[in-house]
Amino acid sequence: MNSLVFGLYDGPRQIGLARVVSDYAVFAYLCDVIVHADYRGRGLGKWLLQAVHTHPDLQGLRRWTLATRDAHGLYRQFGWHDLARAENWMERFAPFPGEDRA
Repeated sequence: MNSLVFGLYDGPRQIGLARVVSDYAVFAYLCDVIVHADYRGRGLGKWLLQAVHTHPDLQGLRRWTLATRDAHGLYRQFGWHDLARAENWMERFAPFPGEDRA
């Protein structure tokens, strides 16, 4: 697996980032999409997602996944949908290293 990181800057100051974990062949997991609170509402998140989705190394993948708490509407603008068969997916979750899910 590879991790491809996108940075968003205002001059020398980093104000956002996005990270994609992918095998560059079939699968990508979009994670860590963040825009600093002082810069939100300016379309920078959309610009960042556009950069991610058009990156040459991420073209032709069969499946992308992500988890979001509150940005469903933003991602839907880029063709994201709820899991088609959520019952096929499982997770192993430990909120803190070494701690099993209760």
